[in-house]
Amino acid sequence: MFSSHPSRILGSVIVLFGACSAGASWAATQSPSTDAQRAGVTCPEDDSGLKLPAGFCATVFADGIGHARHLVVAPNGVVYVNTWSGRYYGNDTPHQGGFLVALQDTTGAGKAALNQRFGETAQTGGAGGTGIGLYKDALFAEINDQIVRYPLTAGSIVPQGPAVPIVTGLPLGGDHPMHPFAIDRNGFLYVDVASATNACQAQNRTPQSPGIDPCTELQTRGGIWRYDANQTNQAFSPAERFATGIRNAEGFAIEANGDVLVTQHGRDQLHSNWPDRYPAEQEATQPAEELLHLMQGGDYGWPQCYYDAVQGKLVLAPEYGGDGGSKIGLCATKTAPIAAFPAHWAPNAMVLYDKDQFPAHYRNGVFIAFHGSWNRAPYPQGGYNVVFQALAGDRGSGNCEVFADGFAGKVKSPDGAEHRPSGLAVGPDGSLYVSDDVRGRIYRIVYRGGPGADGGAGKVTSCPSASAPAGEISVVEAKPPEGTHPDAGAVAAAQNLPIPAGATRAMVVLGERIYHGQVGGATCTGCHGANGTGTTLGPNLTGTRWLWGDGSYAAIESTIAQGVPQPKQYRSPMPPKGGAQLNAKQVSALAAYVWSLSHRAPATSNLHGGN
Repeated sequence: MFSSHPSRILGSVIVLFGACSAGASWAATQSPSTDAQRAGVTCPEDDSGLKLPAGFCATVFADGIGHARHLVVAPNGVVYVNTWSGRYYGNDTPHQGGFLVALQDTTGAGKAALNQRFGETAQTGGAGGTGIGLYKDALFAEINDQIVRYPLTAGSIVPQGPAVPIVTGLPLGGDHPMHPFAIDRNGFLYVDVASATNACQAQNRTPQSPGIDPCTELQTRGGIWRYDANQTNQAFSPAERFATGIRNAEGFAIEANGDVLVTQHGRDQLHSNWPDRYPAEQEATQPAEELLHLMQGGDYGWPQCYYDAVQGKLVLAPEYGGDGGSKIGLCATKTAPIAAFPAHWAPNAMVLYDKDQFPAHYRNGVFIAFHGSWNRAPYPQGGYNVVFQALAGDRGSGNCEVFADGFAGKVKSPDGAEHRPSGLAVGPDGSLYVSDDVRGRIYRIVYRGGPGADGGAGKVTSCPSASAPAGEISVVEAKPPEGTHPDAGAVAAAQNLPIPAGATRAMVVLGERIYHGQVGGATCTGCHGANGTGTTLGPNLTGTRWLWGDGSYAAIESTIAQGVPQPKQYRSPMPPKGGAQLNAKQVSALAAYVWSLSHRAPATSNLHGGN
């Protein structure tokens, strides 16, 4: 989705006509290869399990590479993937060798023979990321609160030089800490800085909690920022906001004329948070997911508005006085989407198809990877597929089509799906690559044609209407995959904390991740609370009186490193480094964050500091 649309590839003939797998089927009762066989197409090594239109085949290009998010393909056919870790994936053990992965098919078999890792590791304070892109012989990637650039040189598929910061200090924390991005041909770097909360409530995802008005999150979150990919060390700033009112725009596509399209994840929990205004079935049917035409200065409505696909318009959210869909209010002044999709399908990636391998039917349109829903319960979940949306000028053209399905396997649910589409990229030869962030699988889809394929204009499966009914009740429980964090907006303000002398913004942000157990295995929140305000096991960290040391950055760092074997007011000792295997860099970062907690608000009389 972030490719710079390269036009050449070495060995393209070998790659194009290499072996492929997994035939196609639109009927659930048919085997995956049925339609392909009917079309006279041979798809050997049928191991992908995907259902595709007639004439298409797929291979499992790579597998088990970690929680694969977005990906791009270089002009020489090397596939670069950013992988992610942390609490979104159960805090499992990341792969060794770096969160960035380079994959190359050296045999023409449609599978990666080379698999090399690079970039930040958990040991160096990384947690992986989502965003990745190519521009001017360099690879750009999201790392924690930064977008960095790696030089690419001939003779190696992995960068040989160090990462150079392009943008630093991007907001982290909250419900959506990722930073997908895209770079256009002019070097404009568009970065999604998603919301920290579901709907900017005073207490995030809490029933009957009103919206903050004005939504202070919109100062630093909930929109698209634009930077220059040719400049280094640009600091995140509200001044660089390009568009606003976008809750979570993970998918980007740049059209031939330079226009930028983004997808938007619609908000959750209309019924569960406002049961007096929304019937239960509307938990599954409202609001729609969106495709937006990005314009400088545009306001797309979040959090005050959401898109009601039944009425075909933006309506006022309940947190801001909405009554269940009839009130419009200020939403009449916001910019509506150019296409809408079923609720909660979660559009995680998008790519414009601008090559010649696929039939003409698939040009002038975008592929969108839907990660899959959780908030449709107790009704059946949806998504977990890749769809094609045709375009006509700056508008969507007709209903979308389900292009690739079968990723989830037998169970379409966040905890039951075998695979979930997360990233998309088009290779120089026109092949479509799809990433999976459950088991780290990369699929490669090619068009082989044959009798019955009808040049891609034959039998297609339309997406369900965005206004389709919820279906029959099937399950009874659903929770946000990121959990329910009433103070998510406050926690996400870590990027605005003061910085002690001798530290950096990046250290404070890393320290926040360590404090909350996302890096290094620390358990700080267990004793000091999620917001550092203390518990019965450990003191408050947000005041100015200290039990140990003088509250200076150096003193806090020393206390963390040495531990507190004999606490003055609490029964349990704090082991060195909190009992975690933190390196010196991580100890310094954690100390910087704790110092910042005590300097972000007026002084209090609470005792705190190192147990």
